[in-house]
Amino acid sequence: MNRINQKLQDTKKILSIYFSAGYPNLNDTVQIIQDIEKSGVDMIEIGLPFSDPLADGPTIQASSTQALHNGMTTQVLFDQLKDIRKTVSIPLVIMGYFNPMLQYGIENFCQKCAEIGIDGLIIPDLPVDVYADEYKLTFEKYGLKNIFLITPQTSDERINFINSVSDAFIYMVSSASVTGSQSGFGSVQEDYFKRIAKMNLKNPQVIGFGINNKETFNQATQFAKGAIIGSAFIQHLTENGTGKIEEYINAIR
Repeated sequence: MNRINQKLQDTKKILSIYFSAGYPNLNDTVQIIQDIEKSGVDMIEIGLPFSDPLADGPTIQASSTQALHNGMTTQVLFDQLKDIRKTVSIPLVIMGYFNPMLQYGIENFCQKCAEIGIDGLIIPDLPVDVYADEYKLTFEKYGLKNIFLITPQTSDERINFINSVSDAFIYMVSSASVTGSQSGFGSVQEDYFKRIAKMNLKNPQVIGFGINNKETFNQATQFAKGAIIGSAFIQHLTENGTGKIEEYINAIR
């Protein structure tokens, strides 16, 4: 069974951490992954930096830009992660945009992910229809789960289609905004969380965007299986370097 599916069977709520590979320094990637796991996090999203991100707010954009300046590329990331499964056992997901994957070659990219031990991909700019028609069989061939995003504006019809195509979890974007642009959830978001919960989808939901502390983590996980922290964690790395990761995670859990 895929590690993501195994983790989703746990009774506890899932905490997933996102960071940009190659930030703050090019060769920090593996150490950050190891330290995040040791801190008790359930899943890690490794950001593959890209020059033209669609969904990323200023914090993640700045970290991606710095990572690219540091020399991060798709091949460099794969080289860094080649032995990651010797030390890390929790699910690892690569989150990135479709262009670098297309340039690398979709089959080659998926094969490399499988060799390394990557469990899934999040590709915000790959439409679910295109995935279902052209790439689903390739992803399945290499045991990779493709995780799709929904927002408050996503129609029930499309959510049900995403649910039918998916086999892991659905990334539930908390609001129609970029990452890191909000703090806390109001009644509009809570109504959205409740609406999705009532749909009884076969795939559990994990909420992202706007999760930045213990309060927002607890708020989000009232309505979903887990929550993702990205911008706030990267801001922590920016301010503290890589030395205080456990301290940061302990403040959330």
